[in-house]
Amino acid sequence: MVPRFHAYPMNQPQTPLELPLSRAPDAAPLQRQLHARLKHAILAGSMPAGSRLPASRLLAQTLGIARNTVSAVYEQLAVEGFVLAGRQGTVVAVLPQPGVAPPAPPMPPLARRTVLLSAAPVTECAPAALRPGEPALPQFPLAAWRRALDVACRSGSAALAYGEPAGEPALRAAIARYLGVARGVRCLPGQIIITEGAQEALGLCVRLLSNPGETAWVEDPGYRGAKAAMRAGDLRIVPMRVDGQGMVASAEDWQARPPRLVYTTPAHQYPLGPVLSATRRLQLIEAAQAHGAWLIEDDYDSEFRHAGEPIAAMQGLASQGPVLYVGTFSKTMFPALRLGFLVLPPALLAAAQAPLAAMLRGGHRLEQLAMAHFIDSGQYARHLGRMRRLYRERQQALRAALAQSFDVPHSIEGGHCGLHLTVRLAPQYPDAAIAGAARAYGMAPTALSSFALAATPADNGLVLGYGNTAPGLYAPLLRRLAQLARAARRMPE
Repeated sequence: MVPRFHAYPMNQPQTPLELPLSRAPDAAPLQRQLHARLKHAILAGSMPAGSRLPASRLLAQTLGIARNTVSAVYEQLAVEGFVLAGRQGTVVAVLPQPGVAPPAPPMPPLARRTVLLSAAPVTECAPAALRPGEPALPQFPLAAWRRALDVACRSGSAALAYGEPAGEPALRAAIARYLGVARGVRCLPGQIIITEGAQEALGLCVRLLSNPGETAWVEDPGYRGAKAAMRAGDLRIVPMRVDGQGMVASAEDWQARPPRLVYTTPAHQYPLGPVLSATRRLQLIEAAQAHGAWLIEDDYDSEFRHAGEPIAAMQGLASQGPVLYVGTFSKTMFPALRLGFLVLPPALLAAAQAPLAAMLRGGHRLEQLAMAHFIDSGQYARHLGRMRRLYRERQQALRAALAQSFDVPHSIEGGHCGLHLTVRLAPQYPDAAIAGAARAYGMAPTALSSFALAATPADNGLVLGYGNTAPGLYAPLLRRLAQLARAARRMPE
């Protein structure tokens, strides 16, 4: 016997199908509710194959809805294959019966390089005090940036299509002019590749210039993103120690473990802060040329120099040499902009035209055009001037607050450039434990040891950002941080 549907008064529902649909303001549309109800009944087996659905007019009367609503649901179920419509009405189709699912096969393992990458800490998005590398976003001139975006939008729909793989010519020209004046970089606009931040620029260097298994030198302690880019390229990473003059690379190092790539931050080593001396810069360039290596110069935080004259880029010492210059607008503008750039030597640019065209697509065109206008209109230079003054004041205030409110034995490194100070602690104050405990109090200092591949007892401390934190908060934050440090202190053995 085929089950039949009977109409009942609305106040006396007899089956789940006859229950009133929800009329609440936030409820789903009636058609969607009825579709979900019938589909569930079919899949659950309460309406088995061959069951005839009620006539659309009868069901509409029972539920108090329009007949067109019911008809539309029946048509949708037929399109999806749950019911069959014919002269005798609409009946439930024969569907495969769900059985016992076989056990899922084991997931193929991830590549070894991804396992290594997963160990890197993930930056949280929520605001937190003392986070390194985060600029003073409330001070950003949003009105001027909106005007720059409006100018970019006036270029019309052509800017919505794919652009040149290397980036917008207007932005590349603006960057070339700025770098020549402000950073001593000698390049033409055609040597500049626009990237999605510094991280993509580093990844591009790895893909262009290295093969799996080759050696890469990185500063230690140093920028974690550089290590991630090298690992993603299956390179053998060699940590190179840093002293008061930057990366230490001896002649013995070049002979014993010659690199294909060398990553360095000459103007402001991250996170310790020294400047790579002129002698070491020239030695590095000479050795790289002799051994067929490439130098990746990350000009991190160079725009915010707080003492003395700006430190010129290493690229200016060897514009025809093996130096690739990497820059970003993440700190000078705002992180979400995701615009960076890579300056290639002329000889490399000529050889890399085909692979670059294959790997790049030229996106973010409106943002690129807006950034070009922001630079050319003078807004970028004015913004940098304001931020230099602000960060200089905050750096000085943080130093004073450390002396007055952080009563744990410590020494301060860096601070002549950028957005952070590095505070070294004695080994009995475990930096990772202190940084972890600080999260509960709205702070996000970074453990110095987390930047090291081959950590030593000296690599213990806290990297404190002052870019995103007002000076009035320093004293109470540092008193709390000192309490956490004392609580985490290891007892002498």
